Amino acid sequence: MNGNTTQTSLLAPDPASFSEAHWKALFALLDVVVPSVIENDTMPIGPNHLALASHELRDLYQKALCGAHDRFSFEKFCHYMASRPSDDPSFIANVKRAIGRLAPGAKYQLRLILGFMLTRFGSIISTGYWTPFPDQSLNARASILQSWRQSWLPLWPTLARIFITIGKTCWSQTNQLFLQLNGYRPYSNEAVPGPSFDFNFIQFPESMEPSIIRTDIVIVGSGCGGAVCAKVLAEAGHRVLVVDCGHYFPPSELPRPLDKSDGVFQGGGLVSADGSTLVTAGSCWGGGGTVNWSASLQTPPSIRKEWTQGGLTFFEEEEFQNSLDRVCSEMGVGDATIRGNHGSNVLLEGSKKIGWQAEICPQNTGQGIHHCGSSCGLGCRTGKKQGPSTYWLPAAGRAGAEFIEGFEVSEVLFANRETSKATGLIGKWTARNEGSNPTQQIVEVKAETVILAAGAINTPLLMKPRKSSQRAYRANNFLELEHREELAYASYEIISSVVTEFENLDGADHRVKIESLAMQPYVAMLLHPWQNGIDFKAAALQYSHMTSHISMCRDRDAGSVSPEPTDGSPVINYTPSKFDRAHIATGLVAIAKLCYVIGARVLAPAVPDVPDFECLRPTEERRLNDPDFVKWVGLLERASLDPLRTTFNSAHQMGTARMGTKPETSAVDGSGRVWGCDNLYVADTSVFPSASGVNPMITVMAIADRIARGIVANLG
Repeated sequence: MNGNTTQTSLLAPDPASFSEAHWKALFALLDVVVPSVIENDTMPIGPNHLALASHELRDLYQKALCGAHDRFSFEKFCHYMASRPSDDPSFIANVKRAIGRLAPGAKYQLRLILGFMLTRFGSIISTGYWTPFPDQSLNARASILQSWRQSWLPLWPTLARIFITIGKTCWSQTNQLFLQLNGYRPYSNEAVPGPSFDFNFIQFPESMEPSIIRTDIVIVGSGCGGAVCAKVLAEAGHRVLVVDCGHYFPPSELPRPLDKSDGVFQGGGLVSADGSTLVTAGSCWGGGGTVNWSASLQTPPSIRKEWTQGGLTFFEEEEFQNSLDRVCSEMGVGDATIRGNHGSNVLLEGSKKIGWQAEICPQNTGQGIHHCGSSCGLGCRTGKKQGPSTYWLPAAGRAGAEFIEGFEVSEVLFANRETSKATGLIGKWTARNEGSNPTQQIVEVKAETVILAAGAINTPLLMKPRKSSQRAYRANNFLELEHREELAYASYEIISSVVTEFENLDGADHRVKIESLAMQPYVAMLLHPWQNGIDFKAAALQYSHMTSHISMCRDRDAGSVSPEPTDGSPVINYTPSKFDRAHIATGLVAIAKLCYVIGARVLAPAVPDVPDFECLRPTEERRLNDPDFVKWVGLLERASLDPLRTTFNSAHQMGTARMGTKPETSAVDGSGRVWGCDNLYVADTSVFPSASGVNPMITVMAIADRIARGIVANLG
């Protein structure tokens, strides 16, 4: 998804709102998350290090080896453990970029908190000591962070979770020792760069006056919905202009580097207002289709029936099925060439052992071989993934469509306050040149028809004020550590199977699906449980022997998205409900059982108060009624998944401008037209009447296909 947010990856971070003292306090916190650990028998202990006896370090070393004794030497392990994040310029720069991407309100609140901790009074309140936090020893700081995690006052667990998330993510994106010792490769030798397409993006000279461009139809957003609309409308002979805040990266520049994820994800990743939910939304040329994990699932019949019962009868008609089949056919969706990765095979083999339903997940790869590896989630290097930027938009371009990248839309324009006719839009264009002062220009687009396809987070902010509610999948993770083999994350498909056993948990089609996770290092480390810095840092060296699986819930209860008062950026008000958390927990228990029967040596749920489960019992001797496993699963079943202490993840946002039959209960009608507006349409996941229950790519493409064909018919 994409839309009206500033693309910050091409701009230098703005640290002006933080003083050196603020940065010092922040890095003193982050050093706790992935600490410097040294042998206390060999060197004096300074205030910025933790100490372990030599035998304790050797025990951690043996565990990190995962049974592969030649992976790395003890000396390299000690060097890695002794490294300090805040001594690494790459880590420092990455953290400053992350802070620079925060909304002004969030940045201001963080600045206040850090400033408060720097005072003697603030220090006694936040740490229990008069000495300001950054001046305390690393050991004391570690104890303080642990006390925050266990505090009954909601502020402190929330802050602990935020700082731990920043520390784990920024460190695993930049730490070369971590990546080298794990043998990380961003892509395999098979991943030869695919062909690029010359979009001939429109450029603008810098001027005091707005630049004006005219077209028949302007589409805001180059993602799955906007791209399909562009192809259909351009091939019908209309002048089409596609604008997007993101920039195009040709296959030769993909996947994006780990520390440049803000180039493909909105804000590098967003967080709900309460801090409970990490929100991933594609924000580049091609939107969510560029970073989608290739999963290509048609809308389930039960969901189509639900939407039909709400009055949108076309969802069960042949016309919509034709749209589903058409978009799948054009992208060559299929499963004939899939070579399953380890995580996907765990789900298939585990389900077979238990007797659960699971299936191969079709992919949009033109029926070709697609072995990009896990980093394809940061953009497809081979160009085999037939998404918006590789198939739909080039086809639109060949039919005459025009394109603008780096264009942040601020407002849809109307003829006057009384009229319902949109006349175009206005926004700020930022040139592609990197640097602290890129060329920028105000641009006004005049158009006869406006289509909003900026994604479920951004589209509501561009519409006239109206109620909106956000539906989202949340994924809680579960890690499997496998001692017996090293896994090649740079090879194989990114996702190739799904467990479908839990399709209707409440009689109303609220479900969980279980899938394997794309194992980019920072994703794996972000979701890996953090109990303390020493254990986390040592366990990170087991990355190449880990797989992750996710429990994806079709949620019942919604949240909302609204503009941030100071700059209009999206504020996501969303807390997973008790009802939906129970379904997620069902999926987590299922993942535990799948991994156990297939031979996982360690099960590590990202669930507070549930310890890792270690088992050396041979795979062939394992049974789901093994007493020790049953006892541990009981802990998992009883876990509350308290949003104050549990991190949830949303990768698919839907239903913020719902389609319906009445303006009182929906934002757009069955044709995608905004109620009360003659020529303003929405064609992205915002229009879903409820969550789709599967990866939404095929569903939104089919809906966009239908909307675009309706516009063609109306325009004659």
